[in-house]
Amino acid sequence: MSIETSNGPRIAVVGTGYVGTVLAACFSLIGRTVVGVEIDPAKLEQLRSGTAPFYEPGLDELLREQVASGRLTFTDDMAVALDAAHVVFLAVGTPTGKDGHPDMSYVAAAAKALGPHIRDGMALVTKSTVPIGSGAWLGSIIEESHETTVDFAVVSNPEFLREGTAIDDFLHPDRVVIGSKSPEAIELVTEAYRPILDQTFDGGRPDTVRPHLVTTGLATAETIKYAANAFLATKISYINEISQICEKVGADVTEVAHAIGLDQRIGDKFLNAGVGWGGSCFGKDLDALAAIARDYGLSPEMLDAVR
Repeated sequence: MSIETSNGPRIAVVGTGYVGTVLAACFSLIGRTVVGVEIDPAKLEQLRSGTAPFYEPGLDELLREQVASGRLTFTDDMAVALDAAHVVFLAVGTPTGKDGHPDMSYVAAAAKALGPHIRDGMALVTKSTVPIGSGAWLGSIIEESHETTVDFAVVSNPEFLREGTAIDDFLHPDRVVIGSKSPEAIELVTEAYRPILDQTFDGGRPDTVRPHLVTTGLATAETIKYAANAFLATKISYINEISQICEKVGADVTEVAHAIGLDQRIGDKFLNAGVGWGGSCFGKDLDALAAIARDYGLSPEMLDAVR
């Protein structure tokens, strides 16, 4: 599996919701040629004008700059988007379905639409949060769309974006996780991220520590995303339970959280007692991980308690 990427891998992003739009704009910022796929006519026109269909600080300005640069374009034609791409990021929604399992209908529809346009040497990257083991399933959908064997690879590259700081989180991450059974595909996706990994892109902060690169297997990368969000949700649920004890015994939970957060083994992030955790990911990812555990005959008592 080899492909010429002398000017850096060219990228297609299928799905321009929150994650996909940030992904497309930021990859363009670091010098990659990016095509985003959006099938909704109104959203497509909005994106082409340099406006996101949702609010994220700094994103509209970044979109306008990158569309004007010519590196970032948007289309509703899958064939056009994938025609020259080396790396295809799949970034469609996976809302909670029955029994906590993610609804994979959007992922399946996108895979069937892009399947016939996958070529030899391509890497299909799941940016959507998908159930552990989905990589092989996605690969089979692509293979079924071709009469002959296609030399491509499925890669898991989980996202760790926070609403409100998504651009900075993408450009200056703690780590970049890339999982696949194909070393060539891992190298191809690594090259897509190279300016971020080396912090050499225009606008990079000179004092930023280089992100950790984690290369691993497909299932492990898929598990990392669920495990990370479940752990953060656990920290919040834990400090809220401590807060209830503090109220009964007359202790100050803010001071308790500060003191235990000074322990480097614990850290001070996500130790703010309050109404609980929310957002678009913690609940659904916690439910999904617990549902997956039950699928394998396990009893995820700690995850249930956190929920």
